[in-house]
Amino acid sequence: MAAKKTKDMSNGVVTNNRRARHDYTIEDTLEAGLVLTGTEVKSLREGRASLTESFVSIDKHGEMWLEGANIPEYLNGTWTNHAPKRKRKLLLHAVQIEKFSRATQAKGYTIIPLSLYFKNGRAKVEIALAKGKHEYDKRQALREAQDKREAQRAMRLHNLG
Repeated sequence: MAAKKTKDMSNGVVTNNRRARHDYTIEDTLEAGLVLTGTEVKSLREGRASLTESFVSIDKHGEMWLEGANIPEYLNGTWTNHAPKRKRKLLLHAVQIEKFSRATQAKGYTIIPLSLYFKNGRAKVEIALAKGKHEYDKRQALREAQDKREAQRAMRLHNLG
């Protein structure tokens, strides 16, 4: 008997912050839980969210917050709907928060969200300790990616012929 395969809709990426990898050099990453309201979860399950202008801050109480992330209001929500760009608390261990806090004291480092996804039915956000790239670093990274694509294309054409 073959086991019936069921697709679990509770797992999957809701949104990626593609701009982050272009603008920043990623040093370290962590997975953090999110404190959300019911309508925020429903909106995320519809695949509606944006991390483009978002960042992570650490307050004086040693708590991490996701700010600027846009989770639009749930379409079928009523008066219980949430504010789309409200601050959302991140769930991490104190040791992890302290490690990232110390690292952001260094010049040029910041904490940014990379992706928002569901894991085992729970909303998670992948955050990264990142250092901002200069304009010339961005151009060089684009040039390297283009050279790599051209080399792969040449190899593929060579192998076919």
